[in-house]
Parts: sequence; C-alpha cells; structure tokens
Amino acid sequence: MSKISLQGWWFWRLGMVLALLALARPAPAAETNNASRPPAPRRPNIILIVADDLGYGDLGCYGQKLIKTPNLDRLAADGTRFTSFYAGSTVCAPSRCALMTGLHSGHGLIRGNANVALAAGQPTLARALQQAGYHTGLVGKWGLGNEETTGVPQKQGFDEFVGYLDQTHAHDYYPTYLWRFDPHTGFDGKLPLDENLANQHKTYSHDLFTTAALNFARINKPDQFNRYRPFFLYLAYTIPHANNEEGRRTGNGMQVPSDAPYSSEAWPQTEKNKAAMITRMDADIGRLLEKLTQLKIQDNTLILFTSDNGTHREGGAKPEFFNSSGPWRGIKRDLYEGGIRVPMIAWWPGKIPAGRVSDQVWAFWDVFPTLAQLGNAETPKDLDGLSMLPALLGKTQTNQHAFLYWEFHEGGSKQAVRMGDWKAIRTGLGRKLELYNLQTDPGEKTDVAMEHLDVVAKIEDYLKTARTDSTEWPLKAGKTETPVPAPAK
Repeated sequence: MSKISLQGWWFWRLGMVLALLALARPAPAAETNNASRPPAPRRPNIILIVADDLGYGDLGCYGQKLIKTPNLDRLAADGTRFTSFYAGSTVCAPSRCALMTGLHSGHGLIRGNANVALAAGQPTLARALQQAGYHTGLVGKWGLGNEETTGVPQKQGFDEFVGYLDQTHAHDYYPTYLWRFDPHTGFDGKLPLDENLANQHKTYSHDLFTTAALNFARINKPDQFNRYRPFFLYLAYTIPHANNEEGRRTGNGMQVPSDAPYSSEAWPQTEKNKAAMITRMDADIGRLLEKLTQLKIQDNTLILFTSDNGTHREGGAKPEFFNSSGPWRGIKRDLYEGGIRVPMIAWWPGKIPAGRVSDQVWAFWDVFPTLAQLGNAETPKDLDGLSMLPALLGKTQTNQHAFLYWEFHEGGSKQAVRMGDWKAIRTGLGRKLELYNLQTDPGEKTDVAMEHLDVVAKIEDYLKTARTDSTEWPLKAGKTETPVPAPAK
C-alpha cells in the first residue's frame, strides 16, 4: 500500500469507525417517539468547544481587528457573549481539570502541567451526562491522564475518544499517531499515521478532529424511526497553541498548512501563521454549524465556545501584535486577567437570547453543574461550581459566587481571588496581596491594597479555607520575577 493511500485509508477508517457507533444503539424509552403520539420533550445535544491558548482579544466579537473570525462572530451575534467568564487556570491541565470536575484549582487533583491523572471514580461532567443517557465523545486534547492510568477518557465517562492524551504530544500538529478508543470495534490504542507523511506535514491533526466532529454529529442524529439519544461532544481543538519544540528549533512554532488568507500581509511569518490557525478553526466551526443545519438538529443543540487560558508568548508569537489579551493585563501563566479571563459564547437557537452581551461572572468549574442541570443529570455534592443555567438562558441568576479562586505553581505559588469587583493576587507564598478594582481599573494598573485594608483582610480570611493541602502542589515561595506590565493606555 502506498504512503498516500495509507493516509487515505486511515481517513476512511476513522469515518467508518465513527459511523459504526450509530448501529445497535437503542434510544432511551422516554425519548423515543413514534407516529401515534406527540414528540416527547428532548434534552439538547451539547457541543463544548475549547480552543487552546486563545486570548480574550483574538476574536472579532471580542474586539479583534485583524484576524478574521466570521463564524464565531455570527455564533455570538445569534447567541450570548459573556464578558466576565474565567478559565480554570492559566495553563492547560489544571484548567481542563476544573472544567471536567467542577472543582477549582485549590481543590482539584491536577493543579499544574505535570504527569498526574484523574483518580478512579472521580465525578466528571462526561460521566454525569453518560449516566443520564447521553452518548459522550471526546475529540482532541485531553491532558488529564496518560495511557495505562486511571485518567484516560474512557475511564472518566467518555464512550469514545480520538486525539491526544498528553499535552506535550499535543504540541505537534503533524503527529505520527493519535490515541483512539472505540468499544464498538474493540480498538483501544494508538491510531497510526504514516511517519514519513507526518514529517512532510501532510496530516494536520486539527483537520482530523474536524472530520471526526462532523461524523460524530452525523451518526448521532435521530434515525429513520425518529429514535433519539442526546449527545455530548467535547471538541478540544489545539489551536492556536504553539509547537514549542518546533519554535525553539526554527523560531516559528505556529504550525498550519497554509498562512492563507494572510499570505500577502506584511506581518512576521509567525503572526501570519497564528492568524491563519485561528481563521482555520473558525471556518471549521462554520462547517460544524452547517452540518447541524443539514441534519436538522441545530434547534436542539447547545454550543459553548471558550478557551482553556489566555494567549501565549510561545513559538515566536508575540501577544501584543494582535492585542490578543484585549483590554486585560497579562498572558498565559499569569493570574492577572489576561491569563484567565477568556471568551465564552453560548448558542442555542430559540433558547439562548440572540445578540445578548452578559457580564455574569462565572468560571470553568460552573460548566459541570450547569450542563448537568440542563441534561437532567445528577450533580455531585461539594462541587465548587454553581449552575449558571438561568444566566445561560437569559434569566435572572439568583445564586452567585462570593469568591472565585485560582492557584498556580510554576516559579512559586501564585494565588488569585475575585470577590465582586475586587481582584486580589499574591505572586508567591509570604508576599503581600495586590488589590485591584476591576470596575474602575479593569487593566489592573493600580494596586490599591493599602487604601482598602478591610477588603484585603476579608480576602486574607477567605484564603485560609480556600484550598485543601496537596502533597503534589504545596504552596511555596515565589521566585524573583519581572513584573507583568499593565495594558497601555
């Protein structure tokens, strides 16, 4: 078999394996309809799309002027755009842990990018929806447990999976293999891609993820007998994360097959590539929207789009070139707003208000209880998250967080708290809290801790109980660091 035909065979096999999932899949009786009775109420399909290192300011609907994102802008125009939504952390693994477990980084098992796996029996969003009757699929980046651990997706509530297990493996957009789990065929292991083709940059992983996502939607639509089972698709793209290793080797770690439509721009090549990556993802989200319409399931499908943390300075890309942090101070690995405040777009025709902009404050750990309530799934006790379903649907949100909390452990232990309009940051164990008023100083330019000692005392009191001790993630003193600049006026 030739190398090209081998690649084509794997594309065909991936589609066929996913298509097999439509066979012999009975629909729950409560959601099975026939011609003799009116349709039963249907819980929505849920598509959770998470970009990787996409900054708050990287989308047109959040103020971006140069990078074209027409499909995400349309999603926001036809849905609700949240302006005070926060990632679970300022780097990948702990942020995704918060998303899946409903626990913030002071309580989660994974609080940094290290080889730590979710525990067996860990309550997860995927498991809750799976147990409630959803067909659950993960396409893309996982980062919460490598092979032969308790943290692999199939042990954490996913019926099927194709993508990366390890976040370092996910740096490579032209991998020689991806991981695949499919109980219907018995396949569980490495899905090989031809090594020589990968080296020649022929098989772009993002394109495989889009193909898999389109197939997942197609095979989970109601069948010819109108039998229906809702699905949950976690589509975890790796765009626009840098290939750090390629960046160190060549100076350009922003990998993409083509820099179109920015080829003629007088920009550095890394910035052309970054913009092309984001526009490519936007176009594929447009394809997914078209597929939902073609399948006639768009009116019963909720889409949430967000990013796992703020923009990066990696692979040769410079966040200031596109003003990727928007109005916020900081980037990835900072607990200033630019490192953790991220886009959140919610779309569900006829259910979520169109053209709405909401300043509701919520975070990754709220997604679990919100979607569990929506999917009529059991919500575990003792989550840090609250259901934000009223806010999602444009109604009055009566329960609110008194505090939001983050911790991060690279270069010492950083902590951050949001309490109303107040934002406090500690850059290392034993250091004084910095305090900012996000209402009057959204760019966190002026530390007003000395003028508001009562607020500082209240936050210090909260910090005494904000976290549980962890042998993996003890609080430790910070190193001497370069101050993070505030946004220019």
